[in-house]
Amino acid sequence: FDDIDFTDFSNYIYLFVNKDFGRPLLNSLIVVVASVIVVDLVSCTMAYGFEKKPIPGKKPMFNMVLATMMIPTQVVFISLYVMMRRWHLLNTYIALVIPLVGAFGIFMMRQFIRSVPNDFIEAAQIDGCSELRIYTRVVLPMVRPARITLAIFTFNSAWNALLWPLIATTKEEMNTLTVATSSLTSYFSTNYGPEMAAATLSFLVPFVLYCFMQKQFVEGIALGGVKG
Repeated sequence: FDDIDFTDFSNYIYLFVNKDFGRPLLNSLIVVVASVIVVDLVSCTMAYGFEKKPIPGKKPMFNMVLATMMIPTQVVFISLYVMMRRWHLLNTYIALVIPLVGAFGIFMMRQFIRSVPNDFIEAAQIDGCSELRIYTRVVLPMVRPARITLAIFTFNSAWNALLWPLIATTKEEMNTLTVATSSLTSYFSTNYGPEMAAATLSFLVPFVLYCFMQKQFVEGIALGGVKG
């Protein structure tokens, strides 16, 4: 390591000036934030309905949702691509977010919502709270550690996704950080400096997030182990 200058930021400057890495970084952040919000909204809402509401046939429907967990995501990429093309959603953020909504989040949140006592919900109903108010003011605050854990899982999945963004985006301005990093390698030459700089950028954001959310993440995993 004697010949390495750790104060040399030329590779990072090269990425942002010559390779325009600011756009892929922004795209990844937009996809991650949107994915966390959408997954949280869909997973919590469906889990609440499956666990606490008297929906006819909800057990078979939930079993069908769980069955989708046995299907590898890569298997449905062709169908997803055809759907996105017919709906004219290719090269959009929506196409990058939709595949991240799945059965795992619904199952995970249902396990936690199951622990919410029905007495709290019934007491809120007696006080005249609407269904939306019960859901947002009673149920969601009680499963906050699980929501944070799900957000971290979703963040990592969205941030590290490579295969689907490669398929769903053909325009360079829609590249995510992982796609832009993979494009630095060619069959004929490898520039290790920019590649390592790009890999460092890809690592830093999840690492900083985990440092700030470590307590909530560990708490959510511990509670999930007890309840599961």
